[in-house]
Amino acid sequence: MRKGEISLAGLLTLLSLYLMWKSTELPVGYIRGEGPGGGAWPFWLSVIMLLSCIAIAVNWWRGTSPPSRSEEAMLDSYGWRTLLLVGGGVAVFVALINIVSMYGAIAIFLFYYMRLLGRHSLLLTSTIALVTPVAMFFFFEGAMQIPMPQGMAFTQPVFDVLYDILY
Repeated sequence: MRKGEISLAGLLTLLSLYLMWKSTELPVGYIRGEGPGGGAWPFWLSVIMLLSCIAIAVNWWRGTSPPSRSEEAMLDSYGWRTLLLVGGGVAVFVALINIVSMYGAIAIFLFYYMRLLGRHSLLLTSTIALVTPVAMFFFFEGAMQIPMPQGMAFTQPVFDVLYDILY
């Protein structure tokens, strides 16, 4: 656990530095009359990720977190099973984006994660799996005016209704 914690923090530190560097290919600051530049969100989220990695490294060095004091294996059989179930779900989520749209893939992933892995009630799972993508649609398409992938043609009637509400 101890080696795994610092190794992952180091890997995520490198990833956050790369994402910060890559996001500066677009404007990072505020553009008068337009708002934040295209690289602002990725840059500042990467900064937050970097600060989190630094906090993990400090806790590891000081030995204040349970994993930083543990000499146990990082993943037991249950951990590997969980990693495969969640990682497989994420892989299917990514594969579904071009088929059922970003929002449809989010709904399917939330349903899978909450119902099958989290064993939450059908009512709670269905509510969150339906409300979250709709809220994200209005946030990204309406407030941020950032279009997300809309999948194949059979998903268009859903978007027509949401666009009618939005505009």
